[in-house]
Amino acid sequence: MIEYWHNPRCSKSRAGLALLQEHGAEVTVRRYLEDAPSAEELAAARAALGNPPAIEMMRPGEALFRELGLARSDGNEKLIAAMVEHPRLIERPLAISGARAVIGRPPERLLGLLEPQGE
Repeated sequence: MIEYWHNPRCSKSRAGLALLQEHGAEVTVRRYLEDAPSAEELAAARAALGNPPAIEMMRPGEALFRELGLARSDGNEKLIAAMVEHPRLIERPLAISGARAVIGRPPERLLGLLEPQGE
């Protein structure tokens, strides 16, 4: 089962969802703008992504990023707190399957979740 953090207004998010469904994936859609993830959920997603800097989970090009006075150099805790308060800053789409996660940019990256996990 894949939990898919989806923004239906985003073409990449729509394309990623369609791609997973075309490949027969069982997907649970979470409209993260309406059902914002908690700091704990974001930390778990970050861990599943391989613990990249939190900025790699964000959309720093969003005007809101600048309006909030955020910087790419800000610490993980500050950036995660900003994503909790403003889920629009979360990069999309994000797909989580067990202990693995992928940001679907480009959408084809999502197919990696359908491959068996190596030893």
